[in-house]
Amino acid sequence: MGTKKNVALLFGGRSPEHKISLLSAQNVYKSIDKDKYEPILIGIDEDGQWHYHQSEMSLHNPSDPNTISLNDTSQKLLLSHNTNDRSLISLSSNAVLSKIDVIFPVLHGTNGEDGSVQGFAKMANIPCVGCGILGSSVGMDKDMAKRVLRDANINVAKSITVRNNSEGIIYEEVTEILGKELFIKPANLGSSVGVAYSDNKDSFYNGLNTALKYDTKVLIETKVIGREIECAVLGNHNPEASIPGEIIPKSSFYSYDNKYIDEDGAALSIPAKLNTDQQEKVKNLAIETFIALECRGLARVDMFLTPEDQLIINEINTIPGFTNISMYPKLWEASGLSQQDLISKLIELAIEENNTINNLLI
Repeated sequence: MGTKKNVALLFGGRSPEHKISLLSAQNVYKSIDKDKYEPILIGIDEDGQWHYHQSEMSLHNPSDPNTISLNDTSQKLLLSHNTNDRSLISLSSNAVLSKIDVIFPVLHGTNGEDGSVQGFAKMANIPCVGCGILGSSVGMDKDMAKRVLRDANINVAKSITVRNNSEGIIYEEVTEILGKELFIKPANLGSSVGVAYSDNKDSFYNGLNTALKYDTKVLIETKVIGREIECAVLGNHNPEASIPGEIIPKSSFYSYDNKYIDEDGAALSIPAKLNTDQQEKVKNLAIETFIALECRGLARVDMFLTPEDQLIINEINTIPGFTNISMYPKLWEASGLSQQDLISKLIELAIEENNTINNLLI
């Protein structure tokens, strides 16, 4: 067997989704094919400092979503930005700790899923698992993603975008356009962080104030009546879709607690109970959305299936959860691709896309 490739797993990060990243990274580390790849573990603390983990992921309370945190932060490091050097350098000794061949960001939310790390990798000419700068940044911003999808004639939920400098947002005017049942979302966060459901004036303004604590731009979105369908997409320029799954939350919406804390907070139906025609439409729409948003590598596409049999895109997630109860790996497992093979495929796709870009006449 040839030399193993060094794969830098980046986890943690400066995001309200820091803890979710730690949960996902554990699962990726456990599942990666260690006969083919040498995982290089890099924990990023909440101040943005990178830390080298010599041999194992070192976490406090690794199974508790509420209190999980980085443990060993003794070896601070930086990544050389000399093109094709790809060295991890100790800040204390200036010694080269390792060379890396591929970056695998397991960083949910801002400063990881939004094009930041992807731009960093591109400058250093290091293959990076998942979407590039454009797909990551547009996919992360729910307002911009809706604009692109509308231009591609893809149905999205009706919404209004407001900003922290918007003057006098009037509840009655919003509800006249969108109805009284609303979801209020920070434009650039995932995992339902900062998301609120509103059906009255008090909950509207409370939800708006909460969302504005997380982002300067907020979506106010009409509630769509329909089943919550999710589909995993894998590939670069010829992507494939998994079988669809369905989220059946036990509360008014699929909240942070439902996703990561309460294992009984929602039922996951894999495969979703759809007829053959509905399955194909879901898969085709997931791929169409992936392509329209210039995605690469992977994404999970979330949509609603209305009682009128209409599909409406909810959002796309370009670094979906990889925990042991997350939909993305579960959908591919049900489609016949093990987590180990899925991770290997994602690494291969990153190398393939990097080679494609390097072969262009720029």
